[in-house]
Amino acid sequence: MAAPASEIRLRVAAVLPYDGRIVLVRHRKGDAVYHLLPGGGVEVGESVGDALVREVREETGLIARAVRPLFISDAIAPDGSGHMVQLTFLAEVTGGELTALPADPRVEAVDLAVPDDLGAYDLRPPMGEALRLAAENGYSGEARYLGSLWSDGHGVPEAEDAPGTTG
Repeated sequence: MAAPASEIRLRVAAVLPYDGRIVLVRHRKGDAVYHLLPGGGVEVGESVGDALVREVREETGLIARAVRPLFISDAIAPDGSGHMVQLTFLAEVTGGELTALPADPRVEAVDLAVPDDLGAYDLRPPMGEALRLAAENGYSGEARYLGSLWSDGHGVPEAEDAPGTTG
């Protein structure tokens, strides 16, 4: 049986190349430290492009614009209780400055990752290899579906964006 529409969460994320590196946001939940691409939930009545601009600004201090879709992925709870769809866009920085104090309280810090080093990060959802390959290829090519990236309950980027939640 398909999940009701209210249990499907739409999230946008930005791949922001910055001085040969990729902008990541660091989260901490208890003792767990993990990274995400800047982004978050799309609000009702908000376009995915507007959500991307808003979330990047809140989390990094940068002003960005969506260039084109890179990836589509899912995070489906193993028990079927929820489903998140993430649209990941290549984005470009058009202004602002990286901040040491993100406006989003869930973000501990903004980090810059060398694409070849993404395997060393607890990246959620786990898409480091896809990001590394995209960077290696100059972010060219068609958008790709990466499938369901849930892994041991760590596929969902953050609790507020988890399947079946609001926030």
